[in-house]
Amino acid sequence: MIRPNFDDIFMELAVNLAKRSHCIKKHVGAVLAKDTRIISIGYNGPPSGTHNCDEEFPVEGCARDSKGSCTLALHAEQNAILYAVKNNTSVEGSTLYVTLAPCLACARIIFSMGIERVIYMYSYAEYKGLPFDEGVEFLRKFGVEVEKYQNEFSVEDPLI
Repeated sequence: MIRPNFDDIFMELAVNLAKRSHCIKKHVGAVLAKDTRIISIGYNGPPSGTHNCDEEFPVEGCARDSKGSCTLALHAEQNAILYAVKNNTSVEGSTLYVTLAPCLACARIIFSMGIERVIYMYSYAEYKGLPFDEGVEFLRKFGVEVEKYQNEFSVEDPLI
């Protein structure tokens, strides 16, 4: 039997978490791990206690801001970090596994929280039609280890 490495296990979990998203445009999942242990998980969607976009706005989704982003949703990495902090769990020194590279705003939060490593599956820039991944470049500039996940496995959800 071949034992999977932790990067594969945590990225596969992030892909499965993305399937929980209620966003009608993109499903994103995130896992925060430290010392081979999961410390928090998240997926993109509206704050807990509000409403789910696919139920409230099933055709058009929630309203968009001036940059075309959702006005209601939290990003998967934001949800994972917020849940950890809410439960008094330090994310400093952890690794973030996320299905979509962090945007610049999330990158600032990741850096500020002391997350040391980010592994992402797909490019945020390609998804948004941007010239490069601003968040990835920000993190690298300030010493956060960032890598694109290279292994392949089946992703059945077309929105991931």
